[in-house]
This record gives sequence, structure tokens and C-alpha cells, in this order.
Amino acid sequence: MGKVLVILGGQWGDEGKGKIVDFLTEKADVIARSTGGNNAGHTVKVGDETFKFHLLPSGIISKGKLNVIGNGTVIDPKVLLNEIQAMESRGYPITPNELAISASAHIIQQKHIDEDIESGGKVGTTGRGIGPCYADKVRRVGIRMGEYATKDTIPSERLLPFVRETYRILNAAIDEGKNVLVEGAQGSLLDIDHGTYPYVTSSNSTAGGICTGLGIAPGRITAVHGVFKAYVTRVGGGPFVSELGSEAQLKKEPSIEEVKRDMGRDGVAQLRRRVLIKANHDDAYNAGRYLRLQGMEYGTTTGRPRRTGWFDAVAAKYAITINGFSSAILTKLDVLSGLREVKVCVGYELNGKSIASFPTNIRNLEKCTPAYRIMPGWEEDISKVKSFKDLPKNAKSYVEALHAIMQIPVSIVSFGPERSQTAVLDPRMFF
Repeated sequence: MGKVLVILGGQWGDEGKGKIVDFLTEKADVIARSTGGNNAGHTVKVGDETFKFHLLPSGIISKGKLNVIGNGTVIDPKVLLNEIQAMESRGYPITPNELAISASAHIIQQKHIDEDIESGGKVGTTGRGIGPCYADKVRRVGIRMGEYATKDTIPSERLLPFVRETYRILNAAIDEGKNVLVEGAQGSLLDIDHGTYPYVTSSNSTAGGICTGLGIAPGRITAVHGVFKAYVTRVGGGPFVSELGSEAQLKKEPSIEEVKRDMGRDGVAQLRRRVLIKANHDDAYNAGRYLRLQGMEYGTTTGRPRRTGWFDAVAAKYAITINGFSSAILTKLDVLSGLREVKVCVGYELNGKSIASFPTNIRNLEKCTPAYRIMPGWEEDISKVKSFKDLPKNAKSYVEALHAIMQIPVSIVSFGPERSQTAVLDPRMFF
């Protein structure tokens, strides 16, 4: 029987799952997506090329791999067709040998998008019709790809060859000894049941959603690995205990495009140096801004700044518990370079009392304040490092501290977007 490895986000999304899936794809035969829609965005950098995927699994750029879009996803046919055509225009032909779409996946209709937009962006909706589509699915009035693909429209005709019963394909592949790599969407703290409700997505982005979203039995899953940034980001509203800076400060901050326009070609680098000086004088807002500038934490479409904060081990351990992560995969460690000290939130205070567990009651979570463990930072640029042992002492100590706090192994450390900027600490955990 083949291995089934699941890669999930352990925070609020944007953890770098796409890069990790691409890194592990070489030894996988099938790459699958199980939940979400085109509200997800995975970025993969290969050489001089950068790919941004919203519906297509990240394995689509690797030859000889089958990519599966499972029944738990919701699909905007026009968006998917555009994504396929964009890949083909870049020299990546996509045939039914490379892509299979579940006949049971629901489609996003124009009415869903209209309803989403009319809601006025409540609880951070992306306006892409994801929530209304899932609502129609639950109300049993939705349209599935199997029915849509037989309609006389350009998207349906073009997508029809890809539409199949993917649960059979996946289970047959496992029986044949093939390796399946599952690419999670969003992050665990956005799960409809286990996330920071109501500031969540509309599907199960935790491990349970893999089985229902693909038609794979729990016993067939070999391991689930959680991807965590070396810090934390969040898009949209909702509580964020370890956040650096306030909402009012963030609203006044210019977009990355405005910085480039007003300060010229080298404006971002100049601003980053100025902000770092303030960050190293214990200025919380500028520490958060430094993470944004260093990690380019800005919206792909709007360029607006994302919320940033120190690594939250309380939230991480909650994600580990509800997913059963076998290991933690740490990304964007290089972003912390330059900071005089780095912090990890190791506990919360609620109503004057220390708590070690993550509150599921949103009102209690909003009242929590962080308790930090402070560690020395490092000045060295680690983006050119080739192995874990070559990292600066303080960077290694930071990773080792997270391992000790989370109480699960750190199996991979990433310090840049390239495949080569990745250190595998325990290859036995993968294919």
C-alpha cells in the first residue's frame, strides 16, 4: 500500500504550504486538494519562475504527476479554466493524465459571488462566493461538477474531460503502492468547526476534512504534518493574541505598491533598515512592520499589509492536538534575521489568570494577553544556508526551543522560497 502524507497549515493560512508541497512532490505520484476554493493561494518558486495557484494543486508543474481536485472543494469553473490556460501558455500542457476533478465537487455560481459581495466583507470574506456555495451544498440545492460539465457552455466543455470519480482514482493509486501527497488549504485556525469562529472559512481545513474531502478512509493516512511560519500572520478580522501593533496603526500603513511608488526602486530596502532600528528598540508596531517588509507580507491582489505577530505556541499546540501532527515544518525562518531578540508566546493571561490552553470561546480569546519567552536573535543573512548545521547558533536555538515547547519534532526548516533553501531534519518522516 502506498503512503498518504498530508501537509496542513497550522496557523491562519499563508504558512508556505505550496513551497513545501512542491519540495516533496518529487517522490509523490499523486498530489491532491481536498477542501476550499479559489480563496486559497499557494505560491511556488522554481528557478526564475514564480507560480501562484488558487485551485490547481501545486504538483501541476511537475511532469508525470496526477493532480486531483477533490469532492470537498468548491470550484469556480471560469477561474479554474483561466488557471489551466495560463499554465498552458507558459508551456505546461494539462491533460487528463495530469489533472482529475471530482464529479462531486460543487461549483460556485454567479449568484454565490453576488451574495458574497453584497454581504459587505463580513468576517473577512474574500468575495469569491465560497461561503454561499458551501451553504447551498449543505441546503442540498447546489450544482456539482458532474452535472455542470454536461451543460452547453465553454467552461463546461473544456473541463468535461477532467471530471471523474476521483475517490476511485485515489484509492486505486494507494492500493497500487503509489504515494499520495495531500495539499491543505487555508490554516487550522480558520477551520469552520475548530477555528476562531466566526472569523473562519467555510470548510474543514483541519485533518478531518481530508477524509471527507477526498473519500480516503482515516486508516489509509500515513502521517499529517503541520506547516508553521517562524512568526504568525493573519488576514482580516478576528482575535490575534501575539499581534504586533494595533489595527489603527495598520490602517495608516501604506501598501507595498505605495512604498515603491513614493520611495523609488530601493525604497523597500531603505524603509526596512529604518524600521529595523526601531524594532530593535522594543517598538512592537515596528517589529511587526519589519516582519511585513522582510517577509513581503502584503496581499497579493491589494498590496495591503497583513497583520503580523510573534510565534504563538499556545495556538500551535492547539493545532497539533486537533490534527494529530506527526511533525512541525517551519518556514520563513530567514525573515527573523536582523532582529536583536525574538519572542515566542508560551502562555496566555485571561482575567488576571495564566492559562496554557487555547480558548475556543471567541470572547475569552479576545480578552487574552500574551506571556512571552524572549530569546536572542541573529544578524546573519541565512537565505544562502544549505543545511541546518550551518545556521547561526541563535537560529538553531530558536528552532530547538520551538521543538521543545511544541513537543513534536521539527522535520523541515525552510529559509527562503527556493527548493534549495530547505533543510530536511528527518527524511524518514516523508516518502
